[in-house]
Amino acid sequence: MATKSSASKSPVIADNKKASFNYSFEERFEAGMVLEGWEVKALRAGKVQLTDGYVVIRDGELFVIGCQINPLGTASTHVRPDAVRTKKLLLKKDEIRRLIGKVEQKGYTLVPLNLHWKNGRVKCEIALAKGKAEHDKRDTIKEREGKREVERAMKSMHR
Repeated sequence: MATKSSASKSPVIADNKKASFNYSFEERFEAGMVLEGWEVKALRAGKVQLTDGYVVIRDGELFVIGCQINPLGTASTHVRPDAVRTKKLLLKKDEIRRLIGKVEQKGYTLVPLNLHWKNGRVKCEIALAKGKAEHDKRDTIKEREGKREVERAMKSMHR
């Protein structure tokens, strides 16, 4: 069952840390993923990279492209693993329709934020996002560096 999610408290498999730097998020959704057996085993081993991934809509269905799941060396001989296979996302039809309407607006895109476990199943948290301008990215860097300086000062005061 796909639902709108708040901050996920499930064990995180992989995070897309670049996403929050490059985009500002409007809404977040939790979607199921259609995976093959070897992919689930590789996810359990943590062999996944999500930073280059993005979500596309084809024929009213959502797909993650660029999410790389590297196969384990112990993969079965009769299975031909493809690390960059396009993976289908499972979301309710009315949510998909609403997302299609939003994505067709100027500047909106769908970005995968993280992969996590929920009740033994792999879920992908996706966000309806708008790209940040260059000056917004600079502001993000300034904020991050400011927080680091404050933490350093607090740490040195406690010593």
